[in-house]
Amino acid sequence: MNQTPPPEEPEAIDPWPDLAPEHFELLRLAPLPIERSTGQRPLHFARFGRAECNNVRQSLLHLDIRLPGQTAHGEMNRLDVQVDHQRKAIRFGKYPLVVEPQNRGLGRFLLAQGIAWAQRRWASYAVEGGELPPRDASTEESRQRRDHVLHSQGFQIDYEEGQENQVRYGATRVGALDANWNIGRVQIVDTLEAANLLEQAERSLNEQQASILRLEERLGLLRREDGALRFAIICLVVFVVFQAGLLIWIATR
Repeated sequence: MNQTPPPEEPEAIDPWPDLAPEHFELLRLAPLPIERSTGQRPLHFARFGRAECNNVRQSLLHLDIRLPGQTAHGEMNRLDVQVDHQRKAIRFGKYPLVVEPQNRGLGRFLLAQGIAWAQRRWASYAVEGGELPPRDASTEESRQRRDHVLHSQGFQIDYEEGQENQVRYGATRVGALDANWNIGRVQIVDTLEAANLLEQAERSLNEQQASILRLEERLGLLRREDGALRFAIICLVVFVVFQAGLLIWIATR
C-alpha cells in the first residue's frame, strides 16, 4: 500500500510586515577621534524608535535609528528580533547589521537593546544562529570589527577549518548573551535632559544674537566716529594749506 507522504509545513509568514516604530528616544553619538577608514566622527544626535507586537505563536521587536538628513534604505540602522514561541527560539535580525555612520557603536547598541528585551521574558529560549556573509569581511579591519561586536554581545563565531569565508555565529541561549553596550559612544538622552539641552541651546543662541547686535552697534558707532574724524582731518588739512598759502602770499607782497 502506498503511503501518502506527510504534508510539508507551510513557510512561516511574517504577521507584521509593515511594522513601524511607535516609541521614540533621543540618542547622543559622542564625538570620536578621526579614523583612517571612516574619516571624521563628530557629535551626532539620532532618533531611536521601537515597536513591539505579540501573539500566541510569535513576538517581534522592531528597532530603528535615524539621523537628521539621512536617507534610509533597506535594512540600514534596523534590527528585528523575531521570537518563535512554538520552537522557543529567537533570531536577532539579519546579519550583517548595516549601520551608518560606521564604527560609532550603533551595531552593539541595537544588539544590546534587542538582547535586553528578549532576556526579560525568554532568557531560556535558544538563539537561532546562521552564516555570516563574506561581504561583511571585505577587509581584515572590517572582519575584526564585526567579530568584536558579536563577541562583545556574547555570540560565538565559528570559522570552518580551511574555509575562511564560511563563518557561523550563534549562542546557546538568550540568557548567555550580554545586554551591555559602549555607553561612551552611544547614550540615551532622557526627555527632560533633552528639553534642558534645547533650552540651553536657545539661551546660548539668544546670548550670541545679543552679543552680535552689540558688536554691530559698536561697529556702527566706530564707523560714524571714523567718518567724523576723517572729515575733521580733511578740514584741518584744508585750513593748513590755506594758512600756508596765505603766509606765502603775504611774504611775497
